[in-house]
Amino acid sequence: MTTDAPTFPAATEAGGTVPRVLATPAALELIATLTAQHGPVLFHQSGGCCDGSSPMCYAVGDYIVGDRDVRLGAIGGAPFYMSPSQFDYWQHTQLIIDVVPGRGGMFSLENGRDMRFLTRSRLFADDEVDRLAPLSHGVAEG
Repeated sequence: MTTDAPTFPAATEAGGTVPRVLATPAALELIATLTAQHGPVLFHQSGGCCDGSSPMCYAVGDYIVGDRDVRLGAIGGAPFYMSPSQFDYWQHTQLIIDVVPGRGGMFSLENGRDMRFLTRSRLFADDEVDRLAPLSHGVAEG
C-alpha cells in the first residue's frame, strides 16, 4: 500500500444517497475529451487478464455488457459496469476513478494518451451502507 495516494472524503448525491462509483476532476475531464472524440462511452471494471484490474473505457457499442454485469452508477455521464465476480469482491467499497500518468489498457479509449484511468477505493462507513445507490444488471439507460 502506498502512502502517496490521495484520500477522498465520502460523497453523497441528492437525497443523501451514497454513490458506489465517482470520478475525480481529472477523470471527468478525460471522459469529456473521449466522449467528444468517440461519442457516448461506458466503463467496465476489468477483472484481470491482459489489462490487470484497470477500469476500461469503450465507445458504446464496442463492448457488449453482460446480462449479469452490475451497473454501479455513472461517471461523467458514462455508465460504469462490473462483472458479478468482481462486484462480490468490491461491493463494500466506493470506487473512485482517477487518472494517472502511464499507458492505458490496450483496448481502453485513453490508450496512447500517456495517461490512464485508475481505480482507487475506500470502504463504506457503517452509516453509509443503508444509503447506497441502487444497483441494476445488464444494460440500463443513462
